[in-house]
Amino acid sequence: MGTVVSFDVPAWAADGGGALGAAIRWLHWVDATFSTYLPGSDVSRLGRGEISLAGCAPEVAEVLAASQKLGERTGGYFTAYPAGVLDPSGYVKGWAVERAATIIAEAGSTAHTVNGGGDVQCVGSRPTGDPWRLGISDPFRPGALALVVAGRDFAVATSGIAERGAHIMNPVTALPAAGLASITIVGPSLTTADAYATAAFAMGPLLARQWTRDAINGYEAYAILPDGTTWHTPGFRGYLPSG
Repeated sequence: MGTVVSFDVPAWAADGGGALGAAIRWLHWVDATFSTYLPGSDVSRLGRGEISLAGCAPEVAEVLAASQKLGERTGGYFTAYPAGVLDPSGYVKGWAVERAATIIAEAGSTAHTVNGGGDVQCVGSRPTGDPWRLGISDPFRPGALALVVAGRDFAVATSGIAERGAHIMNPVTALPAAGLASITIVGPSLTTADAYATAAFAMGPLLARQWTRDAINGYEAYAILPDGTTWHTPGFRGYLPSG
């Protein structure tokens, strides 16, 4: 998926071919099926018209249907066809990482995290009972943190320039997204948070501020602008560490 995935799991989950192994196999399957960089993936072949949707793994249809619904929910700012080319990566990474976390939970873990390139799904709380604490990358200082968020059973997704530079298109204007250095979405589901972060970044600062404040119940946002100023939705303060 073009990034590093890391895990924080109980020791028993990492033994042999257990839950961690199943989660890793799932992620490799997702990469082989959805990668736009692998010419033999279902998504690449579908995009070239070599196969039909019926000839793909059923999860491809699931992802494209979910992406269409998110497009409707975001006023067209989320799409599986950025720049007119099939690329559902904006949905797939969060979806795949969240499902990997679910695989580990279904094996019996009640305290673990899965981190895909800085987008994280947290299950339960830390083994100590304390909330998970996650750092949000500073888009201007590689390796530094802009701030830390904390919570239980929650997800954090960031879209911006910190990891891959300017890479998100505004599907409404067909131009590169501009006006934000990064935007972080926090809420229960990484699948949704990741898609919302992509859409909000594409919107730019003014529309993203209004949309995240008024239209995404259950999720909160924190934005960093190119001049270093920031804004956040009112409920975002609930994710700041208490001490």
